[in-house]
Amino acid sequence: MSEPVAVPPPEVLPAGEDLLGHPAVSPPESAEDSPHASGPAADACPEPAPDARMNLVGLDRPALTAEMVSFGLEPFRSRQLWHWIYHRGVTDFAAMTTLARPVRERLAAAYVVRRPQVADFQQSRDGTRKWLLRMPDRQDIETVHIPEEDRGTLCVSSQVGCTLKCSFCHTGTQRLVRNLEAWEIVSQIMLARDALDEWPAPPDGRLISNVVLMGMGEPLYNYENVARAVKIIMDGEGLAISKRRITLSTAGVVPLLARCGAELNVNLAVSLHAVTDAVRDVLVPLNRKYPLAALLAACRAYPGLSNARRITFEYVMLDGINDSLADARALVALLRDIPAKINLIPFNPWPGSPYAASSPATVTRFADFINAAGYASPVRTPRGQDIMAACGQLKSTRLHQA
Repeated sequence: MSEPVAVPPPEVLPAGEDLLGHPAVSPPESAEDSPHASGPAADACPEPAPDARMNLVGLDRPALTAEMVSFGLEPFRSRQLWHWIYHRGVTDFAAMTTLARPVRERLAAAYVVRRPQVADFQQSRDGTRKWLLRMPDRQDIETVHIPEEDRGTLCVSSQVGCTLKCSFCHTGTQRLVRNLEAWEIVSQIMLARDALDEWPAPPDGRLISNVVLMGMGEPLYNYENVARAVKIIMDGEGLAISKRRITLSTAGVVPLLARCGAELNVNLAVSLHAVTDAVRDVLVPLNRKYPLAALLAACRAYPGLSNARRITFEYVMLDGINDSLADARALVALLRDIPAKINLIPFNPWPGSPYAASSPATVTRFADFINAAGYASPVRTPRGQDIMAACGQLKSTRLHQA
């Protein structure tokens, strides 16, 4: 297998931060470090005036019903609101015409249906779209839409920054500031549907047919908010994206894998990237807490796992680090008896990255070996590289103290 000594050393942890658990809130990075901190797009996004009204986006069905009852309305009003907010994408109470005018006026005075602000938008030559979204506390995240001929995938973020510091990932160079709330996760889909004019929500939307929690952050370190958001996204009378079309990607937070599978039953993707603990400790430092043996045991026990419902193992191809035929043989042995697909990801460079991409010939040789061993091993086509929207390239460094 490839020599682990070729892997660059991990970043030294700042004082007070626990890399392998939940770190303390980080101080802001300087504006000079941010590609979005100045310029026309950022300057055109002024800070909104404070709004004391409660945002209804992000409330699940029981919470929305309880809120309407406490507001003095009948429980069935929550079903009407759910339809307007999540199925039709309406943000103006005045347009919710199945509600009586006095009810609409009362709701508008007390509540809001909020979206994040668009601080910046870019579109790649290949059609990939990337939004820099600004939350009310001025924290920024990125969301990416990847169009295909027969489908469209929305890559959604779950945290501002990331705690994991994976050494091949641009987001890993950005300190964790905070978790996203459920409304901030759901609103990424709603805003993308606004932009793509895909309301009312179609049963299997062509432009946004799939959602992947593969953006900024580790979803399982924000499980409660992610779970609440996913249940809203899956609701058949709302956004109506089937659990079979939702994938949660994790670096391997072992204690939460079983709960995720049992409660959400969405597709699971695991950021594997190495076949030995020595290499993975550096590429994915969470491995120091949950090493390969523990991670793969949890994968084998993932609820609902079968040949029809396989785990996707993500494997970024790094030149001279993890891309030898010996690594391919070890990967096949490592995943023995796990219903799996192996997604090979050509490394997407970013400023200051310490790695180089494996050559196309090396990737092909690696993929052919995996395929011959009986595992599907598609090579992911890089999308949005010219706007830093490809896998591993996301970073929004306009950070403010949470």
